Formats: sequence, C-alpha cells, structure tokens
Amino acid sequence: MGRKILSGLLWATVAIWTLLFTPIVAVVYVCTAPFDPGHYAAGRLLRICAMLTVKTNPLWHFRTSGVRITDPRRPYVAVSNHESFADIFLISHLPWEMKWVSKETFFRLPAMGWMMRMAGDIEVQRGSTRGRLRALDGIRDRIAKRVTVMVMPEGTRSKTGNMLPFQDGAFRVAVETGAPILPMAVAGTRDAMAKGSLVFNRARAEVRVLEPVETAGLTVKDVPELRERVRAMIQAARDELRRELEDRSNGEPNAAEGGGEPSVRGARQRRREG
Repeated sequence: MGRKILSGLLWATVAIWTLLFTPIVAVVYVCTAPFDPGHYAAGRLLRICAMLTVKTNPLWHFRTSGVRITDPRRPYVAVSNHESFADIFLISHLPWEMKWVSKETFFRLPAMGWMMRMAGDIEVQRGSTRGRLRALDGIRDRIAKRVTVMVMPEGTRSKTGNMLPFQDGAFRVAVETGAPILPMAVAGTRDAMAKGSLVFNRARAEVRVLEPVETAGLTVKDVPELRERVRAMIQAARDELRRELEDRSNGEPNAAEGGGEPSVRGARQRRREG
C-alpha cells in the first residue's frame, strides 16, 4: 500500500476518533464546568483521544520516560523542544492534564477546535503582539486555576533539526506566578511527520520529563539565565534520547509501543515505560 494511501486512511482514523470524542467532551464539559473551572476533566478526554489515534497507527511507536508528577494539580509551566506536529500526540501520553498553547488555526478546525476550546487550551496569534499578550494572560489564568500549561518556546519547528532559540514569554510568566518550570525533551517525532507534510512516516519517538526547575525567589532579571539553563537541559536530554532511539532501532525488537506512565525514584533516577 502506498504511503500516501495509508496516510489518508490514518487521517480518516484521526477524524473518526475526533468525531466520536467531540460529543463526549461536550457532555463532560457541561457537567463539570460549575466545579471544574480549569476544565481538567474535559482536557484529559481530549488527550486520551490523541493517545487512541496513536494506538491505531501502526507506523508510530511512542513512549514516555522521566520524572513522575505526583501532584498533577500543582500548576507547572511545561516547556519542550518542538520537533514535529506529532509532538502533540506524543506528549499527550503523559498521564496528567496540560493546557496547550496552540496557534489559532487549530482552533478553527471543526470538532477538534471545538474540543480545544472546551478543554481550555490557549490560542495564540503569531505575528500579533496583542495576540501574544492575550496568550500570556491565558497562561496566567490556567495556572491560577491549578492546571499545568504546555508551551513550546521555540515558537515553531526548526527546518534543520537544530533547536531554535527559546522565547521569554513562558519563563517570564513562570517567574511572575512562582510556578515551577517542567522541562521536557522530545526526540524521534521529526521522523513521524515532516514539516509541511501530512504524510505519516514510520517513527519511534519518546518524551522524557526532566526535573522541575523552581522559580520561587526569582525576578524578571533572572529570566534570560533561567531560559538558557532550561534550554541547555532540554538540548542535552534530547541529544541523549536521539542516541538511545538510534541504538534501540538498530539493536532491539520493536516492542515499546504506546506510552506508559513515566516514573522516577529519587530526584535523578529514571525508569522508562514501554
């Protein structure tokens, strides 16, 4: 079967899952809104929908590793490198809810955009100063409602595979609110779907959650150092993940499918889940 035909079928599967979950998310949204201002439950259902699309995709083999978040209602500012559109599907495997900062075009999509709004995801308009400021206000609002926010501070996917500079916004909000930074490293998703393409490719990918970085006591003057320190952590972990994925694909059977719950015993011990 040609890759384009298979990709068409896989996109049809994504559409089916989306259509199935939209009324379910709507019901949960209506029923929980009075006592769940952060729309945590509706958001979790949307991420489960993303996970199920991966489960029914024979080309993608995703896994998670790293730090286990034991206090999911403590709000973090989660930041990750941006490799591919598939990052969304991979990071959704993490077993706690995060509100995504996403470009406005996603919110215009039928069904998917409706679910994103019900989930409380945050719209950002690229190229608009006012739009970026509204997105930062959205991050502050979700943190105040005790929900973690997921930001990709590169702003867009790199064409070369090298990490782009990080923007300040997420780190500034973290310092202002006192929320810890939760760094994540993503590797392998660049193979899953190329920039500018809708064709699914075979890929083995992993997201690794790193140790949280506290921001208590920091000021706006500390933002540049914080930003670069977190970026260096993510880049080192991403490079390590790339080597591990390459070794795994060269020497291990294709057994790690889906996304298990990440865990850690102690601050630095990591145990990967298949």
